[in-house]
Amino acid sequence: MKYKSQAVALPYFIAAIGLFVGQIVFGLIMGLQYVVGDFLFPEIPFNVARMVHTNLLIVWLLFGFMGAAYYLVPEETETELYSPKLALALFWVFLVAGAATILGYLLVPYSTLADMTGNNILATMGREFLEQPLLTKIGIVVVALAFLFNISMTMLKGRKTVISIVLLLGLWGLAVFFLFSFYNPGNLVKDKFYWWWVVHLWVEGVWELIMAALLAFVLIKVTGVDREVIEKWLYVIITLALVTGIIGTGHHYFWIGTPEYWQWLGSIFSALEPIPFFAMTVFAFNMVNRRRREHPNKAAVLWALGTGVMAFLGAGVWGFLHTLAPVNYFTHGSQITAAHGHMAFYGAYVMVVITIISYAMPILRGRAANPAKAQVVEMWSFWLMTISMVFITLFLTAAGILQVWLQRVSDTPMSFMMVQDQVALFYWMRQWAGVGFAIGLVTYVVSFFIKGEERVVSARDERPATA
Repeated sequence: MKYKSQAVALPYFIAAIGLFVGQIVFGLIMGLQYVVGDFLFPEIPFNVARMVHTNLLIVWLLFGFMGAAYYLVPEETETELYSPKLALALFWVFLVAGAATILGYLLVPYSTLADMTGNNILATMGREFLEQPLLTKIGIVVVALAFLFNISMTMLKGRKTVISIVLLLGLWGLAVFFLFSFYNPGNLVKDKFYWWWVVHLWVEGVWELIMAALLAFVLIKVTGVDREVIEKWLYVIITLALVTGIIGTGHHYFWIGTPEYWQWLGSIFSALEPIPFFAMTVFAFNMVNRRRREHPNKAAVLWALGTGVMAFLGAGVWGFLHTLAPVNYFTHGSQITAAHGHMAFYGAYVMVVITIISYAMPILRGRAANPAKAQVVEMWSFWLMTISMVFITLFLTAAGILQVWLQRVSDTPMSFMMVQDQVALFYWMRQWAGVGFAIGLVTYVVSFFIKGEERVVSARDERPATA
């Protein structure tokens, strides 16, 4: 660790992993409720389990992004963080607010929670992924602005690099687009139109800048490839991501009452969205193949390569499968959407946060890399989680195809609930794959506690890699 203030990233990373575990627990509860409808009812209804599952995903990724920024920015700017005390204070504010919100979901009826938290003053609740009470949303904005102030001031007083600028642009975009969560017009078409300005322009816009910056930073550290080479790749990737992602918002506008031209714009630019993800995959493998050093942290290299591949498959390939308007006419809102969402989030954002944690956590704990035994266990967790996610995606895809056929294409379409009975086998298979993912996550957590011979970076680690 080059700068003392980088240490503030440690609690953010620990919280991220803890909340990730919570997210998967509620994912397993939801999966079982698909096939055993009264499981944990009425204690944890399905709609509550779903809110907790998706909100924990968003919150733990935000913790991961913030921790990554606190670790990356001092090193990139070659200066200490502007205010480590502010960073630690924000950590506790965000953690307590997040925990209180989740407990509110679990312990208080949602309508009562809305009345208690000022939803009658400014109605913002009740929308998918944006279920947070008004007070929580305001808290998120305050934390985000204070966080961005800290990071921006650090950058202003230090060296400016392409990686830190791209990261800051992504983080500012994240905060700005979240403001649309406060806009809740009475017209349903307008509501959904601007709702996607948060949801889509996060995950298929500014978050991609954050992902690209984090991946570039780790690849510079573990490969020793010249910064100029990696920065050129970064320019290309973020340009493609922004052009295709912003206009590609149109693939959500096909059937909500917007003008017909969105079917053309959405289809064409969405079809181009796999390109930046493919470029990211080529980028990662190209940098590793051109590496000038053998870094001792093999696990971090594996996570970096996995990010490129799984992001391309989940966000690129599975996104393309149902993004064209004539196809989406039949598939939107089906389990095919869920299949895409699971693999895309895992590949693009879960894996990149784990990549930076895998690289930075050993250094924050005073070592160059985890012991060899710990890295072996961590790499087992990589394969368990990744293979399990592939199967979750395949089973949901199969369920979605059967659902579309029986419910929307067949000459004698069946009702929604009758179709759910027909695809129950795939839900059971998805559930067992989810158990495999949970085992992989536990394995990942265990890897942090395995002791062994520690290794310090030496001159041999800086040697050119053999051909």
